[in-house]
Amino acid sequence: MERFKQPALIGEIIAGVILGPTILNFIHRTEELKVISELGVFLLIILAGLEINFEGIVKSLKGRNIVISLSAFFIPFFSGVFLGKFFELDIMATIFVGLCIAITALPVSIRILMDFGKLNSTLGQKIISVAIFDDILALSILGIILDLKDEELSFINIGKTVFFTLLKLTFFVLLIIAFYKLIERFSRKENFIEDKLNKILNFLKGKESLFAIFFVFVLIFATITESIGLHFIIGAFFASMLISKELVGEKHLNTIHNTTNGMAMGFLAPIFFAGIGLEFQFSSIHNYPLLILIIVVSFASKIIGGYFGSRIARQDKKTALAIGIGLNARGIMELVIANIAFKAGIISLEIFSMLVIMGVFTTICTPFLLKRAFLLVEK
Repeated sequence: MERFKQPALIGEIIAGVILGPTILNFIHRTEELKVISELGVFLLIILAGLEINFEGIVKSLKGRNIVISLSAFFIPFFSGVFLGKFFELDIMATIFVGLCIAITALPVSIRILMDFGKLNSTLGQKIISVAIFDDILALSILGIILDLKDEELSFINIGKTVFFTLLKLTFFVLLIIAFYKLIERFSRKENFIEDKLNKILNFLKGKESLFAIFFVFVLIFATITESIGLHFIIGAFFASMLISKELVGEKHLNTIHNTTNGMAMGFLAPIFFAGIGLEFQFSSIHNYPLLILIIVVSFASKIIGGYFGSRIARQDKKTALAIGIGLNARGIMELVIANIAFKAGIISLEIFSMLVIMGVFTTICTPFLLKRAFLLVEK
């Protein structure tokens, strides 16, 4: 797939589809593959967190940028919810369809912009800052939905669950902000934390000690979110977001990133995406009008949401269109969330298979369209 300028994850999913029950029926999902897939999800979320920092979030909330972020999330989200209601899906599946349509795959967007050499351009940074906000919002809603899944869906129960989930999320976000402020304070002393880290690494001697310390740090936050009833990936995402070159030094950050990337992309993530292909069954899809409309609505609503918000934020038409297109790839994040929903029994195999097709389709189309959008902006 990379030879065709497409993300490797598409090839990995197709490999799973070919080898799995859909076509050749050689390989089936086993408990061992499920465990490896969970580790793959964990590392993918960490990689997404390492790509961003708090400054990026603050940037996405400044001035009119917040309008782009909100429009690019809620227009697709409510489009997906209305679609689910129209086809009379149950309320949890309806919300999850909306969530998967609303999300942007930050790692895929970063990869596409890097391939075009536009990651550090003004337009590229705007796309990334909006994607950061939308991914965090999606993960927050994911926490609420997972809390709701075992509750009786009455108005009082929904209100109570949403309130307590938001309370837990607020507590965790305040903890992260407090930790960030503490890091910021220590960072004022030049190389203070990096020097302390070097002393610890010299004492420990082991070559892999840096990676072990980093993983313990991430696991602490993942444990906190899991223990307060939120999904572990939320803690892992926020914790890895705190790691920056200002904190640990550029050399250590590169080591952490390269080691995580090697483990994830070289081994665990391909198995996770191939596992999605094994779960995917085209024969489970009977509602073809819903499949077509999920693809059309996901594609159109994200572009419209990004375009509409950008126009309100006083961007010109060409830039607004490029932002809408740049946010359209679902890829990793959407597939991770769809997989969690399927494992939790929130969506059926049919809806899961539809969401996989939608994620792959939007990821394939985005690079082609974004390349043309950049050419229009530069004219």
